[in-house]
Amino acid sequence: MTDRDDARAAADFWFDPLCPWAWIASRWMLEVQQVRPVDVRWHVMSLSYLNQGRDELPERYREMLDAGWGPVRVCIAAEQRFGNEALLPLYTALGRRRHQEKLEFSRETIVAALEEAGLPADLADAADSTEYDEALKASHHSGMDQVGYDVGTPVISVNGVAFFGPVVSPIPRGEAAAKLWDGVLLVAGTDGFFELKRSRTRDPIFD
Repeated sequence: MTDRDDARAAADFWFDPLCPWAWIASRWMLEVQQVRPVDVRWHVMSLSYLNQGRDELPERYREMLDAGWGPVRVCIAAEQRFGNEALLPLYTALGRRRHQEKLEFSRETIVAALEEAGLPADLADAADSTEYDEALKASHHSGMDQVGYDVGTPVISVNGVAFFGPVVSPIPRGEAAAKLWDGVLLVAGTDGFFELKRSRTRDPIFD
């Protein structure tokens, strides 16, 4: 290991393929890796699990969450069989289909994403199985327990500091990505800092 390698930070990123804001933040993190000394490890959380038992949810959102169990189960199954390095290519393939191509997470969509990621199609069977749910919950809690349960995804943990967000649109690129990373670390690392927020005035922009 060189001095340069030793100086690189490790950031842990928790995602649910359903979430458009997590998708944008994940593409931002890929930009950050190019302009700051940070490596990202990817982890699964579940909005379906997070919102389980909440009766006040709108019906349309509840239907989306019901369908959301499938892709996170498949992600966990892929990680269990092929290791953590399988998650980013699978998430990329799933996320692009969901957020850029506007596809639902049908079995056909999941199988196509698995094929793109170089993973076997039989992993799609996990979408309708509870076999991996305990591992899914463990992955979920490893991120969410650091930030509390009144937030969602993305969750990022780096250098002992964990936070929800950023929620941003469009995807910051290049030096803009670097500046946002620097600022996020600064505010999140401030002792006693909890929240900085304003109402969203634009929809997610994925380009």
